[in-house]
This record gives sequence, C-alpha cells and structure tokens, in this order.
Amino acid sequence: METKEFEFKGFRMSGFLGLLLVFAIIGAMVWSGVTLTSPAIVMPVLFVTLVIATIGFVQLEPNEARAMVFFGKYRGTFRENGFWWVNPFYTKKKISLRARNLNAEAIKVNDKSGNPIMIGLVMVWKIKDVYKALFEIDSQTMGQTTGGVTTLNATMRAFENFVAVQSDAALRQVAGRYNYDENSNPADDVTLRSGADEINDALKQTLNERLAIAGIEAVEARINYLAYAPEIAAVMLRRQQADAIIAAREKIVEGAVSMVKMALDNLKKDGVVELDEERKATMVSNLLVVLCGDEPAQPVVNTGTLYN
Repeated sequence: METKEFEFKGFRMSGFLGLLLVFAIIGAMVWSGVTLTSPAIVMPVLFVTLVIATIGFVQLEPNEARAMVFFGKYRGTFRENGFWWVNPFYTKKKISLRARNLNAEAIKVNDKSGNPIMIGLVMVWKIKDVYKALFEIDSQTMGQTTGGVTTLNATMRAFENFVAVQSDAALRQVAGRYNYDENSNPADDVTLRSGADEINDALKQTLNERLAIAGIEAVEARINYLAYAPEIAAVMLRRQQADAIIAAREKIVEGAVSMVKMALDNLKKDGVVELDEERKATMVSNLLVVLCGDEPAQPVVNTGTLYN
C-alpha cells in the first residue's frame, strides 16, 4: 500500500539563531531596566516574549521526528535532526523512527487441516509514515503531553500494543493457509515446516497490509516457534515414529531383494549349484528372513534333504 509522506510546512530556523533572538530580548530587558526610560508595560511584554520564545527550541536526534500541530491543524512532519527553533505555539508530537523488535509468545491456532498447533513469531518494525502513526489510530495514552511535547514512551507503547494485536491476527491468518507438515496432506508442496522462506514472505506481506493503516512497516518477520499443541503432540509423535519405521522397513526390504537377486544371479553364473524353482523359493525366503529380521539369524545345519 502506498503511503503519503507529510513533510514540515511551517517556519523554522536554526536554533542558534533562535538563541541570538533570546539574547536580544534579554538585552532589551536589561537596557530597559537600566535606562528606566521605557514605559512600564515594556518590561512585562519583553518577559512574556522571552518565555514564549524559549518554548520554540527543538532538538531532534537521528531517527526521530516531530509532528507539528497548530491549534488543531496539522502543520507537517519535521525529520531533520539538529537544533532548531520553530513556532512556539506549535504542539510538538515526538515520535521515534528507530527499528524495534517484537518477540510474540507462541499462540494456539489451527492449520489448514484443522490440527491445533503452537506457533510464534519474531519481527522487526519501525514507523514509516508519521502522520498515519499519530492520527490514523486511536489510543488513550497518545494524548499525554509534557510542556507541549507528547510523551514518547506513552506513544510508543500505543504502537507496540497495536503491532502486537495485528501480528497475532496476521499469524493466525497465515498459519491457517498451510498444513503443519507433509503428513497432514502429502499433496501440498509448501508446509509450515518445509516452506520457511515462503511462509516468512507471506507473513511479512500480511503484516504490512495490516500495519499500513498505522504507518508502520514490518522490516522482517520470521516464525521462531512451531510445534503441535500439547493435546495431540503425543499422538503425532507416534505417527511420526510409525512413518519413520515404515520408511526404514521399505529401505531394508528394497536392499534385501536386490541382494537376493544378486546372490541367485551369481550362483547361476558361476555354476555353483543348480536350483529348481522350489529350492529358489526356499532360498529366497531364508535370505529375506536373515536380511530383514531384527534379531541375528541362528544357523541350522540340515543333515538331510530338503524334502526329509
């Protein structure tokens, strides 16, 4: 979603020039008090002017911004770091543009197949559009001001709460699109376990769609915890163990069959012994039992014939 940046529109000048203005007012007050030639009203006027002028000083550090409001009218965003003097009647809403982390606790959701799973995320986010961040979302803590400057900690807490709620919703939305693993639906190419890069990209995109209204950008988002919910974890573990045993058995049988075939071919090729079909079947059966069995084979000496 495209966002519109609102830059500072009001008057501003270097803070050091503002200091010269303040010193000039102080000098005028001193001259007026020394000479005693000015009307009595001049001293109070100069004093009030001095107090108002000192309110206009603004110090902006890197990756900070101030939104200026003049009697309820938005006057733009001030992003240039340094020492400045602005209209003293501006309400200065301070906001940090630095990146922040969110390590969300694992929550219980249902995957595409309806299996309950535990999933968590970690993300890096920052303010991108100051106007939207301050004026598009509502929070009781955002109204707190100190000396005309909005309390930064209160404002950032409001953003953190908003990001936490939206990240929870985005995580549930993304997790519901995919299966936990291939066992839930073998036809799926991407699962929560196997498609880490694609899942993270989808999560980041969903987060940015939800956070755009608040002028917040998700710089990075990744799933940092993934497991079955406790109530089905034991059952799923047994299923995974069964799948592993079956896969291992398939490999063993495949290897045993190839070894039996190789043995029969070599016996026939070297002319060691001539076996009829019944003896071949018996030999194949014995070899498969030896090769596929879990326990070591016990040798048996046959002193008779196959038929006795």
